[in-house]
Amino acid sequence: MATTQKITTGRRKVSVARVRLVPGTGNITVNGRALDEYFGRETSKMILVEPLKLVDQMGKVDVFVNANGGGLSGQAGAIRHGISRALVTM
Repeated sequence: MATTQKITTGRRKVSVARVRLVPGTGNITVNGRALDEYFGRETSKMILVEPLKLVDQMGKVDVFVNANGGGLSGQAGAIRHGISRALVTM
């Protein structure tokens, strides 16, 4: 994998997420907080990591997200969309 970062935008309903993927150890940070701290539901966390698991990048990239608008469920969908778009560009 290249050492550059990939920046994309994901959207769902009124939620927008700016996603940055960089090579790393698998840390996921949403609005400056850890994934477990930001999302309480396991379903939301599972939705986020599905694209990474699908292409076997779990634990190989760090994900930094700025999400706003809508509720937590919409934000989770927007983040998933952004991660998917970033993985496609990789």
